[in-house]
Parts: sequence; structure tokens; C-alpha cells
Amino acid sequence: MTNCPRGVLTAILGAALVTTALATTTVATTPPATAALAASAPVGGASVARAGGELQRDVDAIRATGAVGVQARVSNRSGTTTAVSGVADLRTGAPVPANGFFRTGSSTKTFVATVILQLVGERKVSLDDSVERWLPGVVRGNGNDGRRITVRNLLQHTSGIHDDIPSPSTAVEYYAHRYDVVRGSELVRRAMTHLPDFQPGKGWNYSNTGYVLLSMITERATGHSWYAEVQARIIRPLGLRDTYWPGLGAGVRSPHANGYQIYPGQNPTDVTIGREAYMAGGAGGFVTTTADQTRFFQALVGGRLLRPAQLTAMQQTIPVAGQLAEIWPGARDGLGLFSRPLSCGGVYWTHNGDILGYMTRNAFTPDGRSAVVSVSTERQDSVANVIAQDRATGALIDHALCTNH
Repeated sequence: MTNCPRGVLTAILGAALVTTALATTTVATTPPATAALAASAPVGGASVARAGGELQRDVDAIRATGAVGVQARVSNRSGTTTAVSGVADLRTGAPVPANGFFRTGSSTKTFVATVILQLVGERKVSLDDSVERWLPGVVRGNGNDGRRITVRNLLQHTSGIHDDIPSPSTAVEYYAHRYDVVRGSELVRRAMTHLPDFQPGKGWNYSNTGYVLLSMITERATGHSWYAEVQARIIRPLGLRDTYWPGLGAGVRSPHANGYQIYPGQNPTDVTIGREAYMAGGAGGFVTTTADQTRFFQALVGGRLLRPAQLTAMQQTIPVAGQLAEIWPGARDGLGLFSRPLSCGGVYWTHNGDILGYMTRNAFTPDGRSAVVSVSTERQDSVANVIAQDRATGALIDHALCTNH
């Protein structure tokens, strides 16, 4: 399963990851785009010129941390620029598409949070509602008590609910289980076999299970599936033609770069095919493109999806805790949205996403006018390598947003 890593990484990225020795693999990097400023043809229509200069250097630096392929999109008052590095397929050496489809992982949580906050604005749900109010008897046992956990706690990772989400630790496990169907209710039952990490509201710890519960609350409050509500309330109104819930579909629409995972003693394993997204559900199940993700987050922070009171609530943040606070200095968590500081002053809004084979990092200025989305394929083999890739992407974000600060 995705979004919830093993061991120490649970606190760092909220994404499945294994810790093994890096397999030695030589991958050709695409030539710098300055050598060919040819227009790419992204999904959805319009041509976007690929970048030279600093953006290309930053994308190449992300690739150098071990990613098989990287695509990045920067949008601001001057227009939109993309850059790619590496390859989309280790077998064929095909180039990375500049706006290919990818599994977006935990960035899905912001869609779910937006729907919940829309329901709050419609007075159909309250942030102070207990989980028990909507899901009687679901959060019970081993010290877990849905009567004491609120919708706000779930949104802001202060519920204390412990994650116990399956993820393959070897290539053999991946191939044996990639078509498994594990429903959200089963993931919640797994979590209930553990003691809480802390009492509700008394700590902070990233919890995918919390967003599985939010998906279930959405369904109970509306009578529709969580993804149908996202479709009706966000995807269709914004014209996000390239964002979709794959359901039991195991593939990713083309064009796309394949996702890779390093397993013990093996070269990178292509993990593009599987039902990981189905198991992730509202915690990380969507497939999208950099263009669509940009459009969604710009609309959100720009005030087009939530009423002022609910957007304000979403952006009321608390400090993150644990190792994530060490990896992301100054990061704060709102309700389905994080803020992080820029070197040039101020903050940007974000919700990263990690799922088997894909790492998504994004950033949006408070006015929504400047945006960055970067996607890397191939999860790393150690905490150190994940941190290196995350920091390289952070440098790209800082350069792109501070240039237009």
C-alpha cells in the first residue's frame, strides 16, 4: 500500500518505502532542453515550451539523486514552462513526457479535505463532529475512541490513530499482491488493532487512516462515493479532464513515465501496474497531470472552491512534529494543506504525494499566481536518499518561486 511508509519513514514522508541497498543502474539523462527548445505536446492540448537555464539544472539535480525520470512544471505571470530529465521507461529509453499522467499519492488528500470543507460550508458536516457521529462503532478498541476524535482532528493529523497499511517489501510480494483489493474499512480495522499514537488533539502524526475515515464520512454525509463527490464538486467544474480515480483499474493512462521501486538485491522493479491507488483511496488514489494539479491548487488557494470562512480554516496551521519537522524546517499543517517557508520570505502552500513508484512535490504562492509541480519516478532505497531527492525538489521550488517573488 502507499502513502504510509515503513519504520522511520512513516514520520518523514507518509509514503511506502523500503530500505535496501541501491542497485547499480546506469540511466541516460535527456540532453538539456537548451539544446532543443522544441515545444512539447502535453495531455490536454496546448503546447508548452520546455525550459533551459535554472529550471533544467534543478530538474537534472533531482534526477541525479536517483530518480529514473523527472517532469516539472512552473507557472507564473510570465507563462508556463516545463522541464524533463531521465527516461520514462528503463527498457526502451523513451523520453519523459512533459505533462504525462502520474499517480499523485497523498496530494489526493487535499481534494478530500476540500469536499469536507465544502460540506462544512453547507452546514452538512461540522469540524467539531465526532467520528462516532458519522461512523458509529468504527473507531473502537485498544484505546481508540471515535467519540473523542473530531473531523478537524482527522483533517489535521491530530487524531492519534495509528497507521497499519500494507506495502510490499520485496519484488516477489509486489507481483503476488499487486492486484489485491483491500477496502478502506479493512484498513481502519487494521489500525484499530493498535494503541493510539497519542490521545486526540494531544500530538501530531501523519495518518493516512484518518483520510480513509474522512472518505467514509463523505460517503455517509452525501450518499455518494467520495470520488463521485470530488468529481462533481471539483473535477468537473474546473475542467480537470486529466484527473481521475482509477478504481480497480491497474494501469495509468498514456502518456506516462513508469514508476519504479528498488527491492532488496534487485535492479529497479517497474511497479506501474497494480491496485495500489485503489487501496490508497481518499488518502492517495488519484491519477492526474502536472497541468491539472496546478489548476486545482491555484483554484483552491485563489478562493474559487471554498467559502472564505472555510478557506481560512483550511489555512490555520499548527507545527508539524517528529522527524518531518527536522526534514521540513518551518513546515506547518492546516486542514489538508501544508505551508512551508521560502528563503526569500513568506510561505507557499503545498501537499506532497508519495505512492509506490512516484514522488510528487508541489508549491503555490498564497495568491495562487505562481505554481510548481514536480514528479519523480523511482522511490529511493534509504532515508538519506529520500531526503536528498526531497531537498533537491525543495531547491527547485525555492528557485522558481523566489525568482518571481
